[in-house]
Order: sequence, then C-alpha cells, then structure tokens
Amino acid sequence: MRLEKVAALALEKANFNRYLLSSAVSKRANELADGAEPKVEMDPKKYKYADIAIVEIAQGLIKIEGIENS
Repeated sequence: MRLEKVAALALEKANFNRYLLSSAVSKRANELADGAEPKVEMDPKKYKYADIAIVEIAQGLIKIEGIENS
C-alpha cells in the first residue's frame, strides 16, 4: 500500500487530529528504537521506525491516547 493511503488511514484512526497522530507515531517509533518488537511484518533494518509505527496505527494495532474508539 502506498504511503499516502497508509497515512490517510492512520489520520482517520486519530480522528483527523494531526497533532495526536504525530505524537503517537513519535512515541511508538521511540519504543521501536528502544527494542520493541514491531506488530507488523516489517523489518526494522529495512524501514524507518516512523514508517513501521504509522502502519501499525493505520492497521489499528496501536491505540492512540485521547481517542475514544466507537
């Protein structure tokens, strides 16, 4: 899937709040950099941590704080 589509899905998961999405991607990317295992099948040696984080959010594998799931 193209990055634009992934970003659009992730933004939708964040209720179109770019600040919350940015904060969540940053937090998850730091966790991945500190050794957390990705929740998707993406090699951290091949992809940037932020790319992995945004895919995880787009797929609904990471919950964003401050967003109520309906």
